[in-house]
Amino acid sequence: MKLFLKGERCHSEKCAIEKRNFIPGQHGKDRAKKIVGYGLQLREKQKVRRIYGVLETQFRNAYEKAAAAKGITGENLMSAMERRLDSVIYRMGFGTSRAQSRQIVRHGHIEVNGRKLDIPSAVVKVGDVISVRESSRNNPTILAARDATAHAPAPNWIEVDREGLKGRIQALPKREDLVQIQLNEQLIVELYSK
Repeated sequence: MKLFLKGERCHSEKCAIEKRNFIPGQHGKDRAKKIVGYGLQLREKQKVRRIYGVLETQFRNAYEKAAAAKGITGENLMSAMERRLDSVIYRMGFGTSRAQSRQIVRHGHIEVNGRKLDIPSAVVKVGDVISVRESSRNNPTILAARDATAHAPAPNWIEVDREGLKGRIQALPKREDLVQIQLNEQLIVELYSK
């Protein structure tokens, strides 16, 4: 399944999934096992971890916070993952992939509410203003990413000013706003509640 981890490359014919969509090895095309139960739950969790680029401990902590919060645990988890600073930068279009957005944040190019923040796992709140720092406004990587993602609309929960290189969180992300990839967060909840 395409996870869109490589930015613009995933939208071109160079995508590895387009070239070879079977497991590696001599008998890769012949091996087709049906995955059920635990394997299905594990694969769904690993898919979400890969999409957001988080380690197991970070993901487990996010799940525990989501389980303790009011509401549906799966939706709380996906909302928390989507509100990570690196993911918000990606959604705003200032990075072509979440990995590139993470690097932009780590290198100190982003400020939240007027203060420099270089922690990609920081969770933003409603009303936060995220912008590119004044000293980084001419950064070629950020400008190229902004131009490359100009065709992609911003999510409903973020108000984005592409020319001003800033945005504002208007609301919490809803389930339908979250990810362009098919996910079943209920399987993740089932896996962790064993």
